[in-house]
Amino acid sequence: MVIGMRWDNLRLDDHVAAEHQADDGETLFPAQRRDMALPLIERGAVARTFDTPGFRGMTFYEVRAKSIVNRVPEASRMPFRWTINPYRGCQHACAYCYARQSHSYLELDTGADFDTKVVVKVNAPELVRKKMASPTWSGEHIAMGTNVDCYQRAEGRYRLMPGIIGALKDAANPFSILTKGTLILRDIDLLAEAAEVTDVGLNVSVGFIDKELWRSVEPGTPAPARRLEACAALNERGLRCGVLMGPVVPFLSDSPAQLDSAVSQIAAAGATHVSPIVLHLRPGTREWFLRWLGARHPRLVGRYLDLYGRSAYAPKSYQARIAGQVRELADKHGIGRPRPGSGHGRRPGPERPASQALPGPAAVPRPRAVIDPVIPSSAPSEQLTLL
Repeated sequence: MVIGMRWDNLRLDDHVAAEHQADDGETLFPAQRRDMALPLIERGAVARTFDTPGFRGMTFYEVRAKSIVNRVPEASRMPFRWTINPYRGCQHACAYCYARQSHSYLELDTGADFDTKVVVKVNAPELVRKKMASPTWSGEHIAMGTNVDCYQRAEGRYRLMPGIIGALKDAANPFSILTKGTLILRDIDLLAEAAEVTDVGLNVSVGFIDKELWRSVEPGTPAPARRLEACAALNERGLRCGVLMGPVVPFLSDSPAQLDSAVSQIAAAGATHVSPIVLHLRPGTREWFLRWLGARHPRLVGRYLDLYGRSAYAPKSYQARIAGQVRELADKHGIGRPRPGSGHGRRPGPERPASQALPGPAAVPRPRAVIDPVIPSSAPSEQLTLL
């Protein structure tokens, strides 16, 4: 049963002068309303709850966004300039998710609200199609899944990604997807069609394979083994898919034996590459993660405070050590070596202008087993989300 509720005075097609904009410049919904006592998100959205087990306790705020293809801040060190994020908030409920802080822009908390109150940009596909048709759009690579997961459970109901991928396919616009969601396999035929006409880069996120840690720290995600099965299925279809090995969680998934076990299973899934990223704890995430750590592993709290200090990032030496270990393990287990029948992500075609070349780890991989993570000299304004 669907229980729908429309807040008083809220209409999605209202036109007002001022609009709320997030830090990335993305316009979500009108902000000047009569119901200013409500949290910001509730002033311009339709709130829905669904009486089904998979969505119990969740609230979905349906909004008609004003823009969906968003420029990455200039200060960011990300290897892409444009993103699409059809959702805000994530039912994966990963205790370490970097995107938690974005919920504070909507006057929602970065803990439980982030896990249970999801913004759905219901007009995302039409906005993508409109952007692709704009004479000012130059056809640059677009990354998806770098904020919250575009294949989180809500996508099974709202089905925004087929329309988004279809618009990118029709425009032959290069794109990449990073996900923890096995729901990506629903769209495998469409992804294959897109790969016939443009560059399509795919990655699944699997930081560790320990079942107890998975159930504890990322309880809303499919099991790591299922994600690797999705990686294998994509590669068997001829779609290049690698693994973002993130996060590597200090003292909980970083022992030599744990890293070896994870990389060996990633290799068995046929991943085209593996890219390790060590846990980072930015404001909004740091507090929520340390709360989780104190409840589940109280003996480690002091060690984390020593390791991270006042920084959101583990020391460069620690990050470099993990990257080196994973590189050696990838070589050992044969990640990146050509496999019989392996796909190429795109059929040969005309050369793409340099301005449209695919960037970085979320796109088509470089011809080596491991893509080194960025080890920042200082905290950048945005880093690849650990979904």
